[in-house]
Amino acid sequence: MRPNLAGKAALFAVLATLPLQACTSQPSAEKPTSGSSARSAPYLGNHGYALPDTPFTRENTVVTARCAMGARYVAVALTAWDPESWKPRATRWFALPQDAAFNNYPGAKTVHSPLVDLCPGNPDAPSPYRTDSLEHIAPRVRALFDLSYTRMAVVLRDPGDKNASHVGFVKSDAKHDDLVRLSGAAGDDEQNAVMSPDGRSVWFTYTDHDGRKRIGSRSTEGDHHLSDEGPAAGNDLPLTVTGKPARAVQANMVHLAPDGRRLTATAPKVFGTVFDTWNSSGPLSRTLARGAVLLSGCAGAVGWVGDDRVLCRTSSGSFQTMDAHTGRAAGTPISVVGPQDGTVAEGTLVSPDGTKFIVSVHQPNAEQDPDYGYHAPAFRVVPTTRGGTATDLADKELDSHTVFLSWS
Repeated sequence: MRPNLAGKAALFAVLATLPLQACTSQPSAEKPTSGSSARSAPYLGNHGYALPDTPFTRENTVVTARCAMGARYVAVALTAWDPESWKPRATRWFALPQDAAFNNYPGAKTVHSPLVDLCPGNPDAPSPYRTDSLEHIAPRVRALFDLSYTRMAVVLRDPGDKNASHVGFVKSDAKHDDLVRLSGAAGDDEQNAVMSPDGRSVWFTYTDHDGRKRIGSRSTEGDHHLSDEGPAAGNDLPLTVTGKPARAVQANMVHLAPDGRRLTATAPKVFGTVFDTWNSSGPLSRTLARGAVLLSGCAGAVGWVGDDRVLCRTSSGSFQTMDAHTGRAAGTPISVVGPQDGTVAEGTLVSPDGTKFIVSVHQPNAEQDPDYGYHAPAFRVVPTTRGGTATDLADKELDSHTVFLSWS
């Protein structure tokens, strides 16, 4: 399901763009590639980062995102929710500059960015990525933000060169002069911009002077010098950055295990669903798949239920907890919709204790319906084991435009 646009024009005035800040792009030495094993897999969790105490970082909080478009502005709204009462605790806004790539349209450079998933303005312009189920969209939209939800990475089109794109970031609740462009060299091809966990750097894919696709990063402070982080598999796969020091993986459906030593991920022509983490940045590859575990029948990884189990949407449409060591089912299937209901269910988030998950129930291919905005999906909190009771979520802010990002 691809979220659409929603407008709240009274909240923003005309957005002005920040003047161009030129930067020198000189790649640094690439980090060496290293293999991983069950015993040597590095810890790439994010617990080493100290976070400020805010409604978005406190325990027992769900964070959602939605895109708002008015006649003269575009912005992303984040909401922190109490998952017991499902009442909003706080909202933050990220105003987008006029040259931010939030959709693709004829005559403009086609840009790969999770913002295009969140803010698709043209129903005839599909997601730049090959898959657009909620299990795919949610983790790549989450990667746009730092852990504290204070900064959001963006790709910016170059108004003077229709073939160029640059990266930058915006701050929450910022004025127009807080929009920061990190690069501006002629001919830049920077895409897939995401934030580091601490918000101190933007990571992205780019094309180097020899025409090779690479992963790079730029600091959000100082001169924004380009650091080369490793190889990339083109622009068609999104990035996720985790760990301290930060590392990037280029793959779909990336979810880091609670212990920080394994992750779920998928990529075309790569066997496996669960992988050990590794010390370098790069795309998911066949080399990394040598010790991978394939979760049998897993059509979409929703999240980790513990260090050793993953919740999946199965090819049959039900949900199933899988053993991350064997790839086999670790419990009984959980049916959210019936075969005669005429609806489908997609997973979004798993609770931090692994006992509940959130699903979106909607009509099949509803996003292709021009009246889709009038057929809001039904969101439910469902137990991860059979026998519990599902809870319906009802709030006007939880609709077809909503993407669930995290449950802390």
